[in-house]
Amino acid sequence: MRNVVFVEGVRTPFGKAGDKGIYAGTRADDLVVNAIRELLRRHPGLPAERVDEVAIAATTQIGDQGLTIGRTAALLAGLPKSVPGFAIDRMCAGAMTAVTTTASGIGFGAYDIAIAGGVEHMGRHPMGEGVDPNPRIIADKLVDPTALVMGQTAENLHDRFPEITKERTDAYAARSQERYAEAVKTGKIGPELVPVATRSPELGWGLATEDEPPRPGTTVEQLAKLKTPFRPHGRITAGNAAGLNDGATAALLADEDTARELGLPVAMRLVGYAFAGVEPEVMGIGPVPATEKLFKRTGLSVDDIGLFEINEAFAVQVLAFLDHFGISQDDPRVNQWGGAIACGHPLASSGVRLMTQLARQFAERPDVRYGMTTMCIGIGMGGTVIWENPAFEGAK
Repeated sequence: MRNVVFVEGVRTPFGKAGDKGIYAGTRADDLVVNAIRELLRRHPGLPAERVDEVAIAATTQIGDQGLTIGRTAALLAGLPKSVPGFAIDRMCAGAMTAVTTTASGIGFGAYDIAIAGGVEHMGRHPMGEGVDPNPRIIADKLVDPTALVMGQTAENLHDRFPEITKERTDAYAARSQERYAEAVKTGKIGPELVPVATRSPELGWGLATEDEPPRPGTTVEQLAKLKTPFRPHGRITAGNAAGLNDGATAALLADEDTARELGLPVAMRLVGYAFAGVEPEVMGIGPVPATEKLFKRTGLSVDDIGLFEINEAFAVQVLAFLDHFGISQDDPRVNQWGGAIACGHPLASSGVRLMTQLARQFAERPDVRYGMTTMCIGIGMGGTVIWENPAFEGAK
């Protein structure tokens, strides 16, 4: 097996889904094409014909997110016609799976270089649009009906872990907004963003250069007043969950020797990954067994992980993970630049956002050897990837 490295990741600014969002008039495939083009622009020493595969994820693979989007996006981005591509779907972990799948091919020797990412235009294609779930899923009681509504699964997770109160989730959500705002202010978030030309019938042409969803200055008091749409007197609100968003990500992966040959930077080295299934009714607990499985495979433990990037689909899901592993919800190792509650969660694109942020944090932290990206996945799954910091100089 060869060493697989994460060269760099980029993303579009994330927008709010809907008619008033910044990408209301922008095609989904154009979002990911912009990200791929930016990767190539940033690495002019990489001959385009050396790219062996393009894997792009989308949860709702219809319309401008359909037609084997990995292949069509590669063509639209200007890659040679000899470069193949494919589409992939693992709901929220689509981009994560695009990375792990192509990374496996690199490790095995099938590829030297790959581009992996994801796109979701939830304004054009709400999650579940056009699907036809087999009625036996419910009729045969394979899952509870709440398993098909992500917000209800988060309420179920609160039921399972009553010690995770709404007050705790609101406090976590407010801190995510605060950390994100500070990261933008200090320039931690921004260099990875790809400007996207936008068009509105009312406003004309524009340029998206920053995330649209964040609400800086959010307080716990404000969050406490929000409605609970999934259950009367519930605990999940628009404030302690990620919103409905549009956006795209792309990452460049390579065999380490090939990266050195071409002068490509090595931002992270892949250690291992794991996916696990859980009861769909409590899909938010998925990162726990996925991480436990990965620790068993790698011989590492939670004490070895110096940085965590956990997707904030819902605050309760993050807190369930932290509580399981005995980590404080204020731990500075966790989502130190905020997370999806602040910047947004365009489903299949988010896995590469987590990786991109971790890679940028590694560059600043030569005292940290291992970092983790992890996320819950709809229909009852979790995914975890552990990365090694090539800049590690020894723990201080």
